[in-house]
Amino acid sequence: PKDYSGREHHWIHVGQFGRVMRIARAQGCREIVLIGSLVRPSLWSRWPDWTTLKMLPRIVAAYRGGDNHLLSNVATLVEQQGFTLRGAHEVAPEILAPRGALGRLRPSAGDEADIALALDYLATAGRFDIGQAAVVVNRHIVAVEAAEGTDGMLARVAALRAEGRIPAPKGVLVKAPKPQQDRRFDLPSIGPKTVEAAAGAGLAGVAVIAGETVVADPAALADAADRAGLFVIGVGGPAA
Repeated sequence: PKDYSGREHHWIHVGQFGRVMRIARAQGCREIVLIGSLVRPSLWSRWPDWTTLKMLPRIVAAYRGGDNHLLSNVATLVEQQGFTLRGAHEVAPEILAPRGALGRLRPSAGDEADIALALDYLATAGRFDIGQAAVVVNRHIVAVEAAEGTDGMLARVAALRAEGRIPAPKGVLVKAPKPQQDRRFDLPSIGPKTVEAAAGAGLAGVAVIAGETVVADPAALADAADRAGLFVIGVGGPAA
């Protein structure tokens, strides 16, 4: 784990919901921001405290659905404890992707057609809460994100290319939030490692929804894109 010795902090097991609430109240906290990523844990391998055990029937019900269903229910539990849940971008709007290219390269007309198809697909498939990303090559959807995440999907695309299953060159990675998604958490995110993985998959570039995608360091992302020879661009949604 990272060294937080210079700041006041607490390490808490997933499942200790009651302890989180007690610590927050003791610190005078009224608003909560959830950041970072977490692999969906097994309910039975956690360290539940008494508060969590009392909420277990509702938590079990929340698990019976996709990630957005789970997170929305967690948000409801937090708010019922008297806290306001904020999105990270609400307190740090500078982390959101801007409109336009982040590096020196721009998408070609063919890339723009691939982006449009991916956005159309994601707007439709997002209703089923199954992922936030897709890869389109020559107007052919070759991969969609599922439980493996974006990096796993791109590794799969690289393997398909190596096997000759994707003969057409280039293609695009497109990421977009689900239509019904609670924008306070789990917004799509990209960084230099995303660009490296996209380059490894033989893609021409990456497109994200401007104002709805987390980019922690746009300058570093632009540098990575230029080094890899890829475009990275913030675009409008399907209806824009």
